[in-house]
Amino acid sequence: MLGFSLDLWDYATFVAIFVLAAAAIAALVFLAGLPGRIAIARGHPEAEAVKIMGWAGFLAAVPWIQAFIWAFKPTDVVDIRRFPAEERRAEAADLARLRGKPRQADAPPASGSPPGQRGKEPGKDDRT
Repeated sequence: MLGFSLDLWDYATFVAIFVLAAAAIAALVFLAGLPGRIAIARGHPEAEAVKIMGWAGFLAAVPWIQAFIWAFKPTDVVDIRRFPAEERRAEAADLARLRGKPRQADAPPASGSPPGQRGKEPGKDDRT
């Protein structure tokens, strides 16, 4: 076909090139997801945004570097819609969802009321 025959060393070269290409792709995937994994492990309140920015900004290096720095940045959340205890529970729920683990609070309540209705007075509305 090409004027010469392929022997064992040619095939070994093809296998080595394939293994190196697969390792390079695996390293790139590992690096692209690194800021998100760091943010989730550190309990960052904007872990999902860091994860998305790490993946989306990988090709253009600068956004990936910003996501990497953001993953380590200590962030205080001030959300006037919730009290601090509710905010901690909401952050724990988001981080558990990102980790793929079920939360303890997801279990049905013992009183038989539907989830989200515990401790509420009948007739009260949440939109106040």
